[in-house]
Amino acid sequence: MPISAPEPLLEVAGLCSGYGKIAVLHGIDLRIGVGEVVSLLGPNGAGKTTLLRAISGLLPLSSGRVRFGEVELAGTDPRVAVRQGLVHVIEGHRVFTQISVTDNLLLAGYDLPRRERMQRVEEALEYFPEIAAKRQDKGGALSGGQQQMLAVAQGLVQRPRLLMLDEPSAGLSPVLVDRVLGVVRALKARGTAVLLVEQLIEKALAVSDRVCAMAQGQLVLEARADEDDLPHRLERAYFGQDVPTALHG
Repeated sequence: MPISAPEPLLEVAGLCSGYGKIAVLHGIDLRIGVGEVVSLLGPNGAGKTTLLRAISGLLPLSSGRVRFGEVELAGTDPRVAVRQGLVHVIEGHRVFTQISVTDNLLLAGYDLPRRERMQRVEEALEYFPEIAAKRQDKGGALSGGQQQMLAVAQGLVQRPRLLMLDEPSAGLSPVLVDRVLGVVRALKARGTAVLLVEQLIEKALAVSDRVCAMAQGQLVLEARADEDDLPHRLERAYFGQDVPTALHG
């Protein structure tokens, strides 16, 4: 049986999705509790990014349900998810290069009163001193790593209840990787849940409560992040020796 999560915040059941006629996800069941950090691991092409896109409403479901808090998200506009506090930071540096760092963050809170937006911008910048010092610089003047931090900060402006991060360490130096994952720890301490897609397995496990592994569009393993034999179980799951019905931990 899957490991139970405290105070369920996100509940995904029987989720199937893909791109047009190409089915990618096959009956995903996933639960994340309030304030819980869950790492979603798996080889390239396993369906991790597709799952995040389906949860946030960027991809339609062919079947299944996504419940966030008291709201059913399946079939709704992605803005509904954001208003409920589910924020998805898409893989890659999705920032506006021709406007300032501050204006990038103000746009992330476009639906808030201006005074509230400014307060949220300052809160987000507290996590990233490197970009706070460049708040008047254009997004395009930032390094790739700084743009990645800005993308995460854009998500924080929404004060998410659940932040989904799709490979936030991609292209970052080791120092900046630690900075971004330090933000995950800080968010957890404040009661924010995080669903983290990450290739740096050891670093991901260090900030996580649980880990879920995907292969070929299915969840093939769920475990506590501190299990002693987890690396071996992950290797077995990736190479198809574990199956979804064999979850334990």
